[in-house]
Amino acid sequence: MKKLISLVLLLGAFLFSCSTDAIYTKAFRFQNEEWKQSVKPQFNVNISDTNQLYDFVFTLRTTTDYAYNNLWVFLSTTPPFGKSVREPYEIKTADANGNWLGKKSGTIVEHQLIFKRRKVPFKGKYTFQLEQAITERVVDEVLDISLEVKLSDAE
Repeated sequence: MKKLISLVLLLGAFLFSCSTDAIYTKAFRFQNEEWKQSVKPQFNVNISDTNQLYDFVFTLRTTTDYAYNNLWVFLSTTPPFGKSVREPYEIKTADANGNWLGKKSGTIVEHQLIFKRRKVPFKGKYTFQLEQAITERVVDEVLDISLEVKLSDAE
């Protein structure tokens, strides 16, 4: 089963990386499929053009044994200049009837937190750090979380 999950993740990463407008893609894999409160994945993104609009897509991958209908996270954003901002966000994983809201493939479900058409004020390195923010010290059945930053489509 672990080999199948690894194969699906590898295939997903390959397909995920084929996007032509992505300027950044990185995933953080959780050990033993557990997101401990002490583990805070961090993504460092270098933005060189402040005139562009960007989409920031966080993708959480869980197994179908994930026990909750959501996952609260704290997202800390640190710009090249200025203070870090820490905000809570809810990633919905299932509806009230227990049906998965994300993209399901076999025993893996992808859930997304998307920030579309965002402009950044400064050129340079932006740091995004995520913390799981529920009352449990450890959340089981969490495979990985990734960040993709891409140029926003014109709407």
